[in-house]
Amino acid sequence: MRTSILAAAALTAALAAAAPALAQQNSAAAAADVSADFDRDTVTVGVAGAYLPDYEGSDDYRVVPAPGAIGSINGYAFTLAGNRVSVDLIRNQPGQSIDLQAGPVAVVNFNRTSRKQIDDPQVKLLGERDTAIELGGYVGIGKTGVVTSPYDRIAVSLSYRYDVAGAHKSGIWQPTVTYFTPLSRKAAVGLFASAEHAQARYARYYFGIDQAESLASGLPVYANPRGGWKNWSLGAIGTYSLTGDLLGGWKAVGGVNYRRMLNDYADSPLVSTVGSRGQWLGLLGVAYTF
Repeated sequence: MRTSILAAAALTAALAAAAPALAQQNSAAAAADVSADFDRDTVTVGVAGAYLPDYEGSDDYRVVPAPGAIGSINGYAFTLAGNRVSVDLIRNQPGQSIDLQAGPVAVVNFNRTSRKQIDDPQVKLLGERDTAIELGGYVGIGKTGVVTSPYDRIAVSLSYRYDVAGAHKSGIWQPTVTYFTPLSRKAAVGLFASAEHAQARYARYYFGIDQAESLASGLPVYANPRGGWKNWSLGAIGTYSLTGDLLGGWKAVGGVNYRRMLNDYADSPLVSTVGSRGQWLGLLGVAYTF
């Protein structure tokens, strides 16, 4: 579900862009103080309202809560965003500008698991899908001090996860690029791009329609969709401090994301007939940094 990615990006901006925003002070002493704050462990927790499609490829939308947390404990970074969690097992060192990343990732996939969350009457008649538990890992690299200041940040990562719960029984690759930069002591923004490549069993489970389902729903048979690139997405996120500055206290977080379905996924009647190849996703909430 894309809620997790967007929530993770927004909360990451609230934390990762905090030190760069403060680093725009001019004195050497202030810069040293900010550098120390930048290296210390912090934890940010938040909650937001997420506006997202009823299912992958839907043109109907709903609003759901999206809790999240992001931070570092003893130099080990973690992210919990909605139905997605990841941990970086490569410990961060004080003052480093290059950040190597590797660790586990887990996603609980609720796509089409409840008819109550689907408005389209024909899609409802296709029946519910089981909840998928997708476990895997990721690797990545980040660089601090890139374009706008010594504290802006770019990161590239690649993750792989596989359903171990027996739902779609397939794997998903996901490359992601993120960039964050400060605007002031109180505000920071970021951009991100991502894509997903899923196996054929994923396509058949969520986007295929067999003869019985066709008769029940009135949608045409779509029996053997192929795997491949499932979608790409582009988004922007932002954070603004409500109390104090971005290194601590309350802040507002928000983001918007556009996703485009691809290939056999986009050609499925769930998308091309009763849904949409393009979806907008949004998130708006508050977070607190300790």
